[in-house]
Amino acid sequence: MPTPDRTSLDAIVLAARDLLESEGLAGLSMQAVAARVGVRAPSLYKRVANREELIQFVAEATLSELGERLDEAGSLEQLAGEFRAFGHERPAAFQLILTPGAGTPTARPEFGASASQSILRLAGELAGEERALEAARTLTAWAAGFVSMELNSGFNLGGDVDEAWRFGLASIVKAIGDE
Repeated sequence: MPTPDRTSLDAIVLAARDLLESEGLAGLSMQAVAARVGVRAPSLYKRVANREELIQFVAEATLSELGERLDEAGSLEQLAGEFRAFGHERPAAFQLILTPGAGTPTARPEFGASASQSILRLAGELAGEERALEAARTLTAWAAGFVSMELNSGFNLGGDVDEAWRFGLASIVKAIGDE
């Protein structure tokens, strides 16, 4: 008779996502995840082949969560606000999906494509379908850079960072609409 399952892939990924935020990518180990879900590390290998696959699953779950949040937006401004809020709430996950670093496992392309649907739709409404991809890339690159600088304390010249966000976002959205 086989031994009963003591955990699920969903529980493993959730524990790994929590560890990623509290311990960083370096602290995300199979042993630490096993301890979080209450099993011995060898039990994880029934669900996850190795640490690299676990990181990939975390990246995919993160993109799915972000995509769901972005789907609620009715405008590019709302979408960018959700994107920024996500970055502040889940900084390690944000970095994992947007600036993973050399050698870090990434999500399969279909997860990124799915998470991008809302921005492509909203950018297309503003810039036209033929320029939707360029518009979406422009906004994403600006917002990702801005949020990354916030998370890394990169704004050191004083001033109101929230005002800078509003100014930058309004400028980008205007430029997209004027194209």
